[in-house]
Amino acid sequence: MASLNVGNLGEYLREQRRNAQLSLRQLADAAGVSNPYLSQIERGLRKPSAEVLQQVAKALRISAETLYVRAGILDAERDRDEVETRAVILADPTLNERQKQVLLQIYESFRKENGYEVAVDADAGGDTGGDAAGDQQTLSTGSAGVRKNGANPQ
Repeated sequence: MASLNVGNLGEYLREQRRNAQLSLRQLADAAGVSNPYLSQIERGLRKPSAEVLQQVAKALRISAETLYVRAGILDAERDRDEVETRAVILADPTLNERQKQVLLQIYESFRKENGYEVAVDADAGGDTGGDAAGDQQTLSTGSAGVRKNGANPQ
């Protein structure tokens, strides 16, 4: 097995794509990435950005955070509670996409208020309209890690 997380990510993406009964080309089109690029990701030859992972996750209707962990963008142990919370919110079928984003923004604003910093990709845009959490970007894109300011978590 490859020592890089990218291979594990690629295998997982291929499995999820097959479970969704999508061809490589169909998933690439739905995610807005090129067919060759997606093929390289599945074969473990490329490490996609958090933004690309979010697009692929949305196309597959799976948690972007799961892909972030598999890609090594999020630390599985340290960020488990946050990832699980986000996954539950994102998976809730009773909420629409806008409600999910607002709920995630509120969640992050509380975490920030309690001393946790959220690192967000600078180029990960989002159509949040600036409400609920002020100047924060869409929080399901590009979360690269969380740390407690001046203290150990928990």
